[in-house]
Amino acid sequence: MLASLRTAALFGVEATRVHVEVDVSFGMPIFTMVGLPDASVRESRDRVRSAIRNSGFEFPHHRVTVNLAPADVRKAGSSLDLPIALGILAAQGIVERREVADIVILGELSLDGAIQPARGVLPIAAAARREGLSSILLPRANASEAAVVSDLTVLPVSTLAEAVDALNHPSSITPASAPTTTHSPADSGAADLADVRGQLLARRALEIASAGAHNLLLVGPPGSGKTMMARRLGGILPPLTFEEAIEVTAVHSVAGLLPLGTGLVSARPFRAPHHTISNVALIGGGSQPRPGEVSLAHHGVLLLDEMLEFNRSVLEVLRQPLEEGTVAIARAARTAIFPARFVLVGAMNPCPCGFAGDPRRECRCTPQQIGRYGSRLSGPLRDRLDLTVEVPAVPPDILSASTPGEPSAHVRARVVTARERQRQRYGADGPRTNAELTPSLLARHCPLDRGGTRLLSAAVERLSLSARAYDRVRKVARTIADLGGSETVQADHVAEALQFRMSM
Repeated sequence: MLASLRTAALFGVEATRVHVEVDVSFGMPIFTMVGLPDASVRESRDRVRSAIRNSGFEFPHHRVTVNLAPADVRKAGSSLDLPIALGILAAQGIVERREVADIVILGELSLDGAIQPARGVLPIAAAARREGLSSILLPRANASEAAVVSDLTVLPVSTLAEAVDALNHPSSITPASAPTTTHSPADSGAADLADVRGQLLARRALEIASAGAHNLLLVGPPGSGKTMMARRLGGILPPLTFEEAIEVTAVHSVAGLLPLGTGLVSARPFRAPHHTISNVALIGGGSQPRPGEVSLAHHGVLLLDEMLEFNRSVLEVLRQPLEEGTVAIARAARTAIFPARFVLVGAMNPCPCGFAGDPRRECRCTPQQIGRYGSRLSGPLRDRLDLTVEVPAVPPDILSASTPGEPSAHVRARVVTARERQRQRYGADGPRTNAELTPSLLARHCPLDRGGTRLLSAAVERLSLSARAYDRVRKVARTIADLGGSETVQADHVAEALQFRMSM
């Protein structure tokens, strides 16, 4: 007897349709699996056999052949356990339907027949809806995640026996409803800016970076508050839109970081990897590509604290995502594309000892040492940093002041207003922020007044700005104008943008 069911496999953050065909025929009792399964899928034979027997069903004493189509796509992961087991039971007539083409089925089986949660449920559910499928049968722990997708019936089950009953009697299973629980990352970087004393220039740079999604570099001696301010950037970023929340949740789901029983990620991600991180951990990869830190920070903040302590080869892999907003992980068979649109915040000391330029503490570094230290950050990567701010040590009288700084809520209100101006200007199908503007859109949406044009042209000659830096100064000036409520980019907006470029 032949049975056919539908499931899906993940490659990157994209779901690939997989047909599970099971044939139970006379012959030696052999369990064969074909269709390019990897080791984790081949191991499912033992899990499926035990789960069927321990759920009160009979495993066939005949030849069992499982084909995973298409045969040229490698299948990985344990979420194929449930469709394989149901296919075997359907081939025996225990599941009444031998062809289940309207339901996507996924889930990992325990030896006792319990169904364990799976990774990447949201991308699979979204792909099922795009293909016009009506239902998805999945582990109960993943039901809230899949229910985010509208116009899709989510059938949650906890055991193999429940799954059999759901296919034989669909009305016996209550579909999952839209989730009410959201997930906020534990380290969202949302502490309040009111804790920061002084540092008016750095606070202004944080506001501009948040309003236009610009990259930021903070340079200063130890203890000046660089990390403290960077960790408060998340608190002044605008809330995630629904579309952004879907993208962020999909990445975290594929990475296995989405807590069970929750739906959408509600807060912008904040990632702060240690400087010993490897290229693959930062950018993503592996034999079956998984998202790295740059993708986990999608629509959020990536903080590289002590930036010059990172391996230079690690820093250089940031060039493409900073420019393109995506990461392409190429493998022999295909290429996985991960989203990576984030705000990069780097924090570094001005020299190896950290006290260069500090009026109160003496720097013991030689000019050669300072030069070698600064050269760890390459010119092309510096060129992609829109804002560079010197963060001096805070005097004791300011530290002991009882008056708090401006709270994050006030700054965030201005940022949200500036982002709304950008949304109205570029429309639903345009870029989300000024940092995403292309050269053609810059010409249309960033007109400079006469004074601003003269000032920027003079700066290009005097500072030897590259074409990329020229465009990035205009983008920052456009954001400064949005914060000031101006439709035209004026000379003072360009001057302030150049102030943050001249620090480099």
